[in-house]
Amino acid sequence: MKYPEPIALEETASTNLYLAQLCDRQVQEDFTCVYTAYQTAGRGQRGNSWESEAGKNLLFSFVVYPDFLEAGRQFLLSQATALALQETLAQYAEDITIKWPNDIYWKDKKICGTLIENDLTGVCISRSISGTGVNLNQERFISNAPNPISLLQITGKHYQPEEILHQILSRAVLRYAQIQANDVSGIISAYKERLFRKEGFHRFKDRNGMFTARIADIELNGQMVLEDRTGQIRKYMFKEVEYIL
Repeated sequence: MKYPEPIALEETASTNLYLAQLCDRQVQEDFTCVYTAYQTAGRGQRGNSWESEAGKNLLFSFVVYPDFLEAGRQFLLSQATALALQETLAQYAEDITIKWPNDIYWKDKKICGTLIENDLTGVCISRSISGTGVNLNQERFISNAPNPISLLQITGKHYQPEEILHQILSRAVLRYAQIQANDVSGIISAYKERLFRKEGFHRFKDRNGMFTARIADIELNGQMVLEDRTGQIRKYMFKEVEYIL
């Protein structure tokens, strides 16, 4: 599967919002993508904003129409996108991992965040828009975000956003084709293999407070399974638990 030439925007409030409005007016091809170097109202997980200095980074969204995919399996889309991002950035730096559910980390610092917005028709996903911010060329961060880092800060080199975007999209297309063919074992295993802090015990926090646990599994619905030091199994969906960094 090929993808349409991405649409460049000088600036926009949000690439997710721009693409959603485009799709509302007319159904687009799978992997129709819009990107910009500056957005004024980018959003992240947990309602956070995404800090990005104008002209320095890659901010993009793409759409697919996975009407064959039941809502209960929507985490596959998140995994496929995260893998495309991790595989691309891992070409330029070591220690690139996926922090559950779909952030991309270098060591203990965040280089990339994704927000996926799915629309349902019946029990299946009629449209999925994935919006991502990749810190490429930003030299310093001034917001109160706890741990951002850019590829420039890691490697000392500058990058062409369009080149990185095409690499990400090419990998996302391949991963999506696996989902379409119901050949998802490779996605599931690769995702688990590249998880942030996949080995050993680490600190987490849930509504009851902090605890130490290891990642035991990631279930098909995206639930993270933790095992604490007493052997107790704890299962969490998104936003129900957080890493202590």
